[in-house]
Amino acid sequence: MEKETLTVNINQVRLSVVKGDITQQETEAVVNAANPSLMGGGGVDGAIHRAGGPIILKECKRIVAQKGSLPVGEAVITTGGMMKAKYVIHTVGPVWYGGNRNESQLLYNAYRKSIEIASINNLKSISFPSISTGAYGYPVNKAADVALMAIIEFLSSEPGSVEEVAFLLFDDITFAAYKYALSKVMDKLSS
Repeated sequence: MEKETLTVNINQVRLSVVKGDITQQETEAVVNAANPSLMGGGGVDGAIHRAGGPIILKECKRIVAQKGSLPVGEAVITTGGMMKAKYVIHTVGPVWYGGNRNESQLLYNAYRKSIEIASINNLKSISFPSISTGAYGYPVNKAADVALMAIIEFLSSEPGSVEEVAFLLFDDITFAAYKYALSKVMDKLSS
């Protein structure tokens, strides 16, 4: 079965919105929508920890022992363990409190820090989930706009190693929201 996909080019980088399972992605890095403890959890976080195996948790424990909990909007990198992806970039998105607690800037930072880590580590490809839209309650339509803005602004202004960015979205509603948001962005860029 072929994946549903929408792909555009931004500054010679392939940007895709894909309906699929991020744990099966064959990119160099996948982004984990982590919690501050980096100890795994539900949703994407739990799925990545299960798919990658105990080495990811071991590296996360080492990071937390050295630096403490990961602040919202920050990111760190570990091995991908047993996944197809070589690396996992863990980032913490904000909990949604109605939009009055700087949630959009914190979410923007989570995406931006993640792609910066990929670029700093000379990675060619990275896949993102929809950060903060599960248990953290961020409205998916608003999150899609912020996510795409963060990544497109980075790709438009920062020449780097990244050649391919994908948003891997697990369900129809999230996929449709990101596909619509990408279409809106492309309309703005072409006008």
